[in-house]
Amino acid sequence: MRGSNVVLKDLTLQIHADEKVAILGPNGCGKSTLVKTITRECYPVARENSRMTILGEERWNVFELRSLLGIVSNDLMSFLTTEATGLDVVLSGFFSSSAVLPHHHIDATQESAARAALAQLDVQPLAERPVREMSSGEAKRVLIARALVHEPKTLLFDEPTNSLDFTAHASLRQSMRSLAASGIGIILVTHDLSDIIPEITRVLLMRNGQILADGPKEAMLQPASLSPLFGTEVKIERRDGYFHLW
Repeated sequence: MRGSNVVLKDLTLQIHADEKVAILGPNGCGKSTLVKTITRECYPVARENSRMTILGEERWNVFELRSLLGIVSNDLMSFLTTEATGLDVVLSGFFSSSAVLPHHHIDATQESAARAALAQLDVQPLAERPVREMSSGEAKRVLIARALVHEPKTLLFDEPTNSLDFTAHASLRQSMRSLAASGIGIILVTHDLSDIIPEITRVLLMRNGQILADGPKEAMLQPASLSPLFGTEVKIERRDGYFHLW
């Protein structure tokens, strides 16, 4: 619930930790809220016979849980402190915070891991650069490095290409492909088919807080499925493993 508004309705869903899954639907359909129930930013209303487990457990210390998940979201983008450097942002991933705070203790092992995560995304020069001097694409790749720094079991991408230009969009997709090839699980939330990298094998279609369909990517990304999802007649083109909608 969001106040009196029902955001998610009677969901039954299972995603394995190593799956590559996309959750596709129009803006406002509940995709981001679903992800926030996984990260424990939101909690479902308790009802008889309802249950939710994350990585096999019903109860978590939320900071322990977030140490097992890598999260890249627009909410995090808005929380970044403009004075923080790229290295500060990545180090904050160890503490599930939006910045390195005075009570946080950084050791040499953590700093080394943070610099290695930046190198993995090929953005080492951003280590000493303040966020205010970064482009949206650079800041988003720093956020991915932050998500990777503690070697999570699964990466959660919530509308990762919002506000990115074509070049930054292409670069981010390539980074996602490299991560998928490494074997890590990925849950991608998006309204844009072009975000769905070839390595994703399963797609869930969401509308009005419910899952309309769930299945193999090729079966889900068809006009017969997507026209009712977006409420208009659509056409689809496939090129180089990507699907494009118009």
